[in-house]
Amino acid sequence: MKTRRIGRSELEVAPLCFGGNVFGWTVDEAQSFRLLDAWVDAGMNFIDTADVYSRWAKGNSGGESETIIGKWLARSGKRDRVVIASKVGMDMGEGRQGLSASYIRQAVEASLRRLQVDCIDLYQSHKDDPDTPQQETLACYERLIDEGKIRAIGASNFSAARLEEALAVSTRGNLPRYECLQPEYNLYDRAEYEREFEPVVRRHGLGVINFYGLARGFLSGKYRSAADAAKSVRGPGIVERYLDPRGRRILAALDAEAQRLDSTPASVAIAWMIARPSITAPIVSATTQEQLQALVDATRLNLDVDALARLDMASDWHAA
Repeated sequence: MKTRRIGRSELEVAPLCFGGNVFGWTVDEAQSFRLLDAWVDAGMNFIDTADVYSRWAKGNSGGESETIIGKWLARSGKRDRVVIASKVGMDMGEGRQGLSASYIRQAVEASLRRLQVDCIDLYQSHKDDPDTPQQETLACYERLIDEGKIRAIGASNFSAARLEEALAVSTRGNLPRYECLQPEYNLYDRAEYEREFEPVVRRHGLGVINFYGLARGFLSGKYRSAADAAKSVRGPGIVERYLDPRGRRILAALDAEAQRLDSTPASVAIAWMIARPSITAPIVSATTQEQLQALVDATRLNLDVDALARLDMASDWHAA
């Protein structure tokens, strides 16, 4: 598997990242182990999680995903075959949130324990913290890098302006810089990233590991009519958000390319993202072996110039 570098860091990753938000939520521990083994056996090496995953699920308190990944790492002995990304900053309850130095120090130690590792490869600010000076946050990350507890840092859910500010603070203070951005991006949700963020990441040579690569499942072709909203708990919201004339046009283009390539709409949608010059590794999740195989297949699907142009045209956002 040909790897890609995350920004200017030393991290080399496969062109697709497994999103660990499902571990301990919609996937139990045993199935999580099977999926992680299959992921690595297929030549993949990039896994993304966060301390807050999956606090939202009934009975959970946060840290469930990291804990499962940690148990898998200890059992499988595959630590040296994977790049582990985690995040800090989201509300963990009891006032535990934000990007202050004192809280980051507390949170990273907890994540290291749950993951059962000495070092987190990519540690990301999960969301902006306007109440903490960026200098303080980045200086804390510098100390953690010096101590060997993290290798590189990234940002998620930042505005373009705040990301630019963070990069300027890093330059002025000779501090570590955010080497990647984690934004929402897919064939349907293109406008904000391409208008606001892509110029920034290309100008500064940042990596991009985007989430919601299948538009919450819409680009898989699962939701094609109002009646399909009943297919899942989140179905009504997906249908309301995506099933408009442009969404139908995108699905039709995906269907056509999938048929031509003997593939699936989901694989084609992922291959389109992988082919974008500024994208390093889209984040995707799977709950079954079959779903995981479709994701892996997408990394081997080469879309030619004409196919990319057809998908670009069908999903063009400028007129909308």
